[in-house]
Amino acid sequence: MFGNNRSLASLIGLLCLLFGTVAGVTPAAAGQFPLGPAPAPQAAAAVEQVNINTADAETLASALQGVGPVKAADIVAYREMYGDFKTVDELLEVRGIGPATLEQNRHLITVGGGSGSDDTEEDAEQGDG
Repeated sequence: MFGNNRSLASLIGLLCLLFGTVAGVTPAAAGQFPLGPAPAPQAAAAVEQVNINTADAETLASALQGVGPVKAADIVAYREMYGDFKTVDELLEVRGIGPATLEQNRHLITVGGGSGSDDTEEDAEQGDG
């Protein structure tokens, strides 16, 4: 019926493609068209905080949004001149760091403490008593 095996193989391949079955495996069974609800999106990866009392200028510049090498160097210079930051809000004392930059990065900044706290202004006041 068919002149050669190549024509027969082509026809079988075309039929399999058209009908979507190869040895009883349908596209849905093969995972091409998964049945059921779509998987839930993965939770965002935890954001790693940067400790402004221990980070060098390069780390600060790469970790904080809107903070380049010059502002990062100013943060380090302020820390070296006045000692460790007591609160995240004290970062406002650094030249070039304004409220917008601080709020943009607040969730990324810590002043240490070891307990996972970001040592906000309220935490510092409670510790002074």
